[in-house]
Amino acid sequence: MRRPLAALAAGVLLFAASACGSSEGSGDASSGLTTVKVGVIPIVDVAPLYLGQHKGFFEARGLKLSMMLAQGGAAIVPGVTSGQFPFGFSNVTSLLVARSRGVPVRAVAHGIASTGVPGKDFSGLLVKKGSALTSPKELEGRKVAVNALKNINETAVRESVRKDGGDPDRVRFVELAFDQMPAALGQGQIDAAQVVEPALSTIKAQGGVEIADPLVDVAPKLTVAMYFTSERYAAQHPDIVREFQAATAESLAYADAHPAEVRQIIGTYTKVPAAVLDRVTLPKWPAHANRASIEALARLSVRDGLFTTSPDLDKLLP
Repeated sequence: MRRPLAALAAGVLLFAASACGSSEGSGDASSGLTTVKVGVIPIVDVAPLYLGQHKGFFEARGLKLSMMLAQGGAAIVPGVTSGQFPFGFSNVTSLLVARSRGVPVRAVAHGIASTGVPGKDFSGLLVKKGSALTSPKELEGRKVAVNALKNINETAVRESVRKDGGDPDRVRFVELAFDQMPAALGQGQIDAAQVVEPALSTIKAQGGVEIADPLVDVAPKLTVAMYFTSERYAAQHPDIVREFQAATAESLAYADAHPAEVRQIIGTYTKVPAAVLDRVTLPKWPAHANRASIEALARLSVRDGLFTTSPDLDKLLP
């Protein structure tokens, strides 16, 4: 299996090849705005950022966002720390792993949280229609897809298997992008998939069955992801960081209060059909991180060998 450090290295190469220009915040003489690049994953989670851009929340604070797409947080972390772009969206596990290895990342704004409600979360562990598998412990010896090995979704699935009385070490985890999981599951290339929206609704529309809610199993209302920067960028550009924080907070609050507009904006940066978007379960976008849930995730990360000692959360969290 690929280790977290290898994923970080791969991410550096990915963004070195795909990013261009300075990430320090380039000015646009015609608009008077400062353009900042943000590493994101094209999933429901980042809808508030797109919506905030559309509503003018960032422009009102002198910023114009340029979205840089990646498969997961493990690839976005090195994009930020190497200076390819100043901000990124990453799951909490990738940030914990980075800090445990001395990588100077710091969260600046909340990202998303699980709904905390079994059967009504924006994420789930699914099997295809007609599968004989009905519970997490039955995944022993089976092939389960996650978007990144040795990361938050693998940790979450392992906890679901563990709580169900199974041995997570016997599960065969494979790495696959979220948007590739519906087809792979339907064609029998994998036995189960740990997905987030909109892949969750896509698989359910194909008759897929949810057998667990791994993010809910980790902790109640788990803080799943956050927006972050590097300590270097934060020190050199405190004004831009402050404006980004304020605009992101406004975007999160607006998204939480306007689900219909969230669904509309998702259709502008994903290829999800409108009929599927109507069924999408939205995550929660609270203003602040749930520290207790992050501590629980850190303990599981130690148990699963992602790092030996939990990093100092005071140095990571805003």
